[in-house]
Amino acid sequence: MTQTSDDFFTRPVVVFGIAILCTLLWGSAYPAIKTGYALLSIQPHDVPSQMVFAGQRFLLAGIFLLIIAKMLGKPKLNINLRNITQIGLLGLSQTTLQYIFFYIGLAYATGVKASILNATGTFFSVILAHFIYQNDRLSHRKALGCGIGFLGVFIVNFHTSLLDFQFSLAGEGSIVVAAFCLAAASIYGKKLSQRMDAMLMTAWQLSIGGMALLIIGFAFGGQSGEFDYSALFLLIYLALLSSAAFALWSILLKHNPVGMITIFNFLIPIFGSLLSALFLHESIWEWKNLIALLLVCSGIYLVTRGKKKASV
Repeated sequence: MTQTSDDFFTRPVVVFGIAILCTLLWGSAYPAIKTGYALLSIQPHDVPSQMVFAGQRFLLAGIFLLIIAKMLGKPKLNINLRNITQIGLLGLSQTTLQYIFFYIGLAYATGVKASILNATGTFFSVILAHFIYQNDRLSHRKALGCGIGFLGVFIVNFHTSLLDFQFSLAGEGSIVVAAFCLAAASIYGKKLSQRMDAMLMTAWQLSIGGMALLIIGFAFGGQSGEFDYSALFLLIYLALLSSAAFALWSILLKHNPVGMITIFNFLIPIFGSLLSALFLHESIWEWKNLIALLLVCSGIYLVTRGKKKASV
């Protein structure tokens, strides 16, 4: 039975299909969140209500992921003071802190720009790993990839005429800070995952982080908004995409080399940009957006692809 499962999830067509589905789901979050703001009448300056919206999503995502883990027969997480403290810290950093900045930034930046800017998280991870792990140094290839990627991020903030640099701390700045928070927290999460199940760890940190966002949002006067069927469906979709995409992604990582799977990350800004252009009627065909997207995706490819095996 295990061998059959291993064989199935290593088939190229299955890996390719699931990886594309996961990156498509993650990319769809950009237009979905901005649509949620419109449906719930959440204004760009209404940060507390944005936190409530984010908290609802991630608390539900954590619950959904716990249900998925139960269905997959995952062992129960050993609940003790050490685990609770560490997972709580992970939830507050990777979910609460990251999405405070992410949801604020997305209220001010376009979905196209946000999907490109958020890809800086991959480059931040590579740079941070260089200073933390002895066996994960910044090679020439990775350095080149980071340089190309950050060049793309720089270009996307220019006006089409190249005479005006459009970068606001509340919008684009918040997205970049969110990407850095995710990169730093992911390194801590990687350490924790060495001794506990990654799916259960993520489920609990999403739940804790989501609850913290809810508390913060309501404490500062945030409103949940009036949910109709469209808004409720969208919230459930956002929660499910987080939980389902992670569950599928973790299965791929379990049965395949990490480098083979993470290289698909370059599709996230592509899907995010295309879907934002499609559903939010934003412009993606400006030359600066296309060049920036090409540079960022090329950078992600360079820093995530595995080393070529020597010829024998």
